[in-house]
Amino acid sequence: HLNGVNRKIADKLGLKHTRILSPKNADNPEIGSGIIGELETPVPTKKFLEHLKISMKAGCIRHTPIVLDHVQKIALCGGSGSFLINKAIEEKADIYISGDIKYHEFFDANDQLIIADIGHYESEQYTIELIIELLTAEFSNFAAHFTNLNTNPINYF
Repeated sequence: HLNGVNRKIADKLGLKHTRILSPKNADNPEIGSGIIGELETPVPTKKFLEHLKISMKAGCIRHTPIVLDHVQKIALCGGSGSFLINKAIEEKADIYISGDIKYHEFFDANDQLIIADIGHYESEQYTIELIIELLTAEFSNFAAHFTNLNTNPINYF
């Protein structure tokens, strides 16, 4: 959905002209999986990966070979999104961002785009912001607070 966790990631990355990457059906193109959009201008790939790492508070980014000097068209899916790699290729994305990409799934890029795995938790961490926004919109006199508890079971050394 265009207002879910994928929207939060797209906003954090500064994507414009966003749409659902894989619509559920043609009758409602605003419901489906993933988001694809564009940066205002092409950005050097390594600079974008640095921005991605900082924006998503990722301990590291696992990625395929950097086959493009610059990226502009960005596809993404929070959580475990390897099922959308081929859709991102079909849509001619420069880079596909998700979590939980398995070893053999990285080969699916086949030098047609860059796959960037930022981690499952990292790609869904802004869900709490969505919940706060929904609660405060529905209950304006309700005091909602963010938790400071990090429930990610994965650490990086």
